[in-house]
Amino acid sequence: CVPELANSEGPFPFSPFLYLSLSLSISPHFLSFSRLRRACVPELANSEESLEESSSQRVVLALYDALSARDVDTVHKLLATDLEWWFHGPPSHQFMMRLLTGGTASPDESFELVPQSVAAFGSTVLAEGCDHDRSISWVHAWTVTDGIITQVREYFNTSLTVTRFGNSNQSSPSDFPSSITSLHCPSVWESSLSNLVGKSVPGLVLAI
Repeated sequence: CVPELANSEGPFPFSPFLYLSLSLSISPHFLSFSRLRRACVPELANSEESLEESSSQRVVLALYDALSARDVDTVHKLLATDLEWWFHGPPSHQFMMRLLTGGTASPDESFELVPQSVAAFGSTVLAEGCDHDRSISWVHAWTVTDGIITQVREYFNTSLTVTRFGNSNQSSPSDFPSSITSLHCPSVWESSLSNLVGKSVPGLVLAI
């Protein structure tokens, strides 16, 4: 079980978290057009991915705005009813869970989730923030499907590295201890605020 494996590396517990080709006698004009079309395919794919990333990022930013404004209706519209939630960090830092479930918290336990940086990779959106006064850094990894957020992974006081599988058939993000690396999983993002909390933090790798 991956969550249990990741948990063993950290100092605190966390919650569970066809391509056909025909050989024909064709004219040079058609051949030139065929080459041009093939050359455009990667650019088209990159454009589509860029549009998806932009759309996913807007959804996540809208969620943070709604959470800050305590706009319950908008929050419900943006989140799937069966939202999948993963958490890694001290149990006392489950601020998002209390916020989404309406759990009560004392003024000392309140926490403002204001992202300082946001990056998107396909359907995955990464947001990072830090409360310097309380020595708390956090990363959210959101999964957006058809304009709806279907999964969130929370990391508090955790150094996170994000890699991309060489095999694009990977169905969902997976966590691994940071000691596990692969030439087929290039790093595309690393948390930058976890080293500002003034203490040693565990490291994890999120493969998308």
